[in-house]
Amino acid sequence: MFKKSIEQRLSDWVQHRKLIDSSDTPFEDVCEFWNNAPFVPYNRKVDPYNKKSWPTPWEIIIENKYDDFTKSLMIALTLKYTNKFKDTPIEIQMLVDSNDENRYNVVVVDNKFVLNFKDQEPVFKDSILSNYFVENLIQI
Repeated sequence: MFKKSIEQRLSDWVQHRKLIDSSDTPFEDVCEFWNNAPFVPYNRKVDPYNKKSWPTPWEIIIENKYDDFTKSLMIALTLKYTNKFKDTPIEIQMLVDSNDENRYNVVVVDNKFVLNFKDQEPVFKDSILSNYFVENLIQI
């Protein structure tokens, strides 16, 4: 998807959300989709702590560069913009490793599942959070 034209990328995102509505493995599907996004280490234009600085999902797709936060934002919005998850609590949490202070922007779905954690498949929240503290929490 990410090497296609702007119009095709936008269309592919619509189709992906439709796929999630009928999928038996929506978390795996959304992770696989966004793991292929072109990564940039840091986007100075986007401040996770200032919602006014966030581009719309359409602007993010048009720009086609994803840092850790915008990737998490797109995963969260992809799920939220489906019929299956529109009423499900979804958050972006910035986790800080208590040992080495590395930060991870993750998506927490229904307070149970964590997506975008070190690009792994979805994991249960309880299995990872003991080593991390939440520095920032954003409800989607």
